[in-house]
Amino acid sequence: MRWQTPFAAAAVLAALTTSLTAAAAAPGPTGADGGSGGSGGSCSPDARLLGFSDSLDKASYDGQPVAGLSALNVTRPGHALALVDNVQTTPARVFGLKLGSKQGKPQVAVDSMTILRRPDGTPYNGADFDGEGLVAERGGRTILATSEREPSIRRFRLSDGKQVASLPVPSRFQVAPAGEASTNATFESLAVSPDGHTLYAGMEGPLAPDGTDAQGSSRNRIIRYAGHPGGEYAVAAQYAYKPDPGLSLVELAVVGRNELVSLERTFTPGVGNTIRVFTVSLRQAADVSQRASLADAPDGVFLRKKLLFDLVDCPPSGAIAKQPQPNPLLDNVEGLALGGWLPGGRRQLYLLSDDNNGAAQITRLYSLAVELR
Repeated sequence: MRWQTPFAAAAVLAALTTSLTAAAAAPGPTGADGGSGGSGGSCSPDARLLGFSDSLDKASYDGQPVAGLSALNVTRPGHALALVDNVQTTPARVFGLKLGSKQGKPQVAVDSMTILRRPDGTPYNGADFDGEGLVAERGGRTILATSEREPSIRRFRLSDGKQVASLPVPSRFQVAPAGEASTNATFESLAVSPDGHTLYAGMEGPLAPDGTDAQGSSRNRIIRYAGHPGGEYAVAAQYAYKPDPGLSLVELAVVGRNELVSLERTFTPGVGNTIRVFTVSLRQAADVSQRASLADAPDGVFLRKKLLFDLVDCPPSGAIAKQPQPNPLLDNVEGLALGGWLPGGRRQLYLLSDDNNGAAQITRLYSLAVELR
């Protein structure tokens, strides 16, 4: 997403303003390393901030800006991939990230870049590719990346970045007038099961017939695909998901057969971001594929979710914000990925912010330890 759209700003403003006073006395700048900051601390009973790193902020690699990072996928211990969205006319690209930690605080550096190319070998760019969701397929040779523009889900080889396939997208999910979706509110997220046989593509906003309820919550859809890594996938089901009032669905990750983690976000000008992470149950999930509209769907049709943590409740930990934020730790977080298991039985969870290639925003990597019940 190019910029944080102020969905139902008034609904979010009151909650954010309440947090401003508590976070006003933030600690000082990050350390001299220019990257890792803070001692972390509790964000909720089930989440603890381990630290953050700003070392990618305004960096470049092989002549390209490390900016607009909108999706994150951990591929193996100590390594991840990050997808760029639509940074002007620069080529669409994926960065390889080397992950580490020092005294518990995350460290991150770019160690590779793959330019994403059309079947004819020419690069996609910010004018025709808006990368938002990313999955590294098993075997490490290919990735699946969503573009929010059409929307689309394309497969690329990592060796040369060339597109080799695409997944089917139901016609109603296309941007109007071709379908019922709105511009800049389509496939913002993509997640894969551990065995690679199931994909989840989440809509950032609702289809036109689904709309928004009286409390300001949009009625979104998540498409479940079934298939094989590196092979064909087909649409298997659709699920109904309702973000908190004023927020949008921006990322998903798969915990297990019956559980997802979701990331919701919004932006209120002059106040800042809201960033919330939830656990989502797929048990007895209803397939809404045949529903023309979710506007009359009973509450029981929507996936059940539980707040894991609200980033505003994490300790600032020495973070600095370049624009007003209720907690200087916050920024335009669009990427989420699950890492490995940590001592004590908690799971590592990474967040990544998208600076929109702008001076007032920060590319920041967060590391948390979460209890996934």
